[in-house]
Amino acid sequence: MRALLPVPDVPAGLTLGTADEPTPRPDQAVVEVRHISLNYGELHFLSRFPKGVVPGWDASGVVVAEAANGQGPALGTRVLTYGMGGAWAERRAVDLQELAVVPDSVDLADAVTLPVAGVTALRALRTAGLLVGRRVLITGASGGVGRFAVQLAALAGAQVVAAVGEKKRGLGLAALGADQVTVGVDAVTAPVDVVLDTVGGPQLVSAYGLLAPQGVLLSIGNTSGEAAVFPPYATVGPGMSLVSFRIGDRLGADMAVLLRLLEQGRLSAEVAFREPWEKASDAVAALFGRQLRGKAVLDVVPA
Repeated sequence: MRALLPVPDVPAGLTLGTADEPTPRPDQAVVEVRHISLNYGELHFLSRFPKGVVPGWDASGVVVAEAANGQGPALGTRVLTYGMGGAWAERRAVDLQELAVVPDSVDLADAVTLPVAGVTALRALRTAGLLVGRRVLITGASGGVGRFAVQLAALAGAQVVAAVGEKKRGLGLAALGADQVTVGVDAVTAPVDVVLDTVGGPQLVSAYGLLAPQGVLLSIGNTSGEAAVFPPYATVGPGMSLVSFRIGDRLGADMAVLLRLLEQGRLSAEVAFREPWEKASDAVAALFGRQLRGKAVLDVVPA
């Protein structure tokens, strides 16, 4: 089968090649992949994949082989899937706990934006606790995780402050629910109760300094690639918390929650780039060049 594979000496480090067919365990279904979405994190660590191993986290498609244990979706079911590899191929084997059935009215290309970016935003906000009436700062708000976080925080009743890297990247965020859109965090003057930080580096330090007493900052990324250096006593104060975050596993139930919100029109998929997977290098360049306001989706085109 065809697959996108890591190759160090080509543009974007990816090329279309061939890979072995997946061999499912009894608790896995085999899915014919129709769409994949790209995430900054998986591209950043692409070089760690051994030769011949198919990377990729997010894929949507159709079940072509049911799980041998008799559980999970039936043949032909439209599904959304997640895993720590195997998405960037014509077929993938996926754990039953890492898939969700896609409602008929939801486009598979929209659905595929949800696993990593959407569930990260959902679980990070859930970790922060009750959001009604609280002031929530989201850094890197124009990216995939950020745009979902803005929408979900607004749906939860928060007052949302969206911080972006430059003015044009803030376009559309007010329509998604942001009460304030700023370039960086220097313009944020009032204390915030919650920070979701995707940027890291000096901006994380500045955002931590904006926390109200008992506030919490969740570190969910480091797209800046810079170190966060706190001045002396900056972390001594009235109970503010800096919390590390990882998405974890068993995404199926939370993907189903987000799919229902898409179906109801309460959540927008925010697809910023959609092309056949032959254009993967263009998508990677756009992501690393900070050119996208939202998600990059590739259509898997059979040979």
